[in-house]
Amino acid sequence: MPTPTKGPRLGGGPAHERLMLANLAAALFEHKRITTTVTKAKRLKPYAERLVTFAKRGDLASRRRVLGLISNKGVVHELFTDIAQAVENRDGGYTRITKIGNRKGDNAPMAVIELVLEPVSAKQAVVAEATTAAKRDADKKEAAAAAPVAEEEVAETEAAPEAEAAETEAAATEEAPAAEEAASEEAADKPAAEEKDAK
Repeated sequence: MPTPTKGPRLGGGPAHERLMLANLAAALFEHKRITTTVTKAKRLKPYAERLVTFAKRGDLASRRRVLGLISNKGVVHELFTDIAQAVENRDGGYTRITKIGNRKGDNAPMAVIELVLEPVSAKQAVVAEATTAAKRDADKKEAAAAAPVAEEEVAETEAAPEAEAAETEAAATEEAPAAEEAASEEAADKPAAEEKDAK
């Protein structure tokens, strides 16, 4: 919603101000640029941009709201077809104000307000493409980083039974000499025990 205006109204009363803004907006949409005072241009900018936003929405309710403000059906049709298509990829800033100096008669500061209908600049398109490419590369790196971790986990789970089998074999080979030594010691102890019994 536009910020509330400060200072005196344009024209004599509120109804007059609404009509002036509607007529200025209709002239702007019809001619694409108009010359007016700086004060009127600044007051027209949020008003016109709000109407362009309704036009971009494009449904019947939005068309009826705009028709309630601008009575010229030809201008509304042009707004909803041509202008809305031209600013379809733009997220805002549909108008531009350029100051052009003072008027000769009463020295009022003048400005040109125009619709920004040129496509979004190539620089912005390149920046958008670069950000999507960077995001895509980051996603690939994350997937690549996750894949070796998963492979390592699979290798560890496969290697775990093999390691356990190797450990059991090693333990068995260690236990076998120990058992042989224990058996030889027992065999050596038996004759000694028999000799003691014989005495």
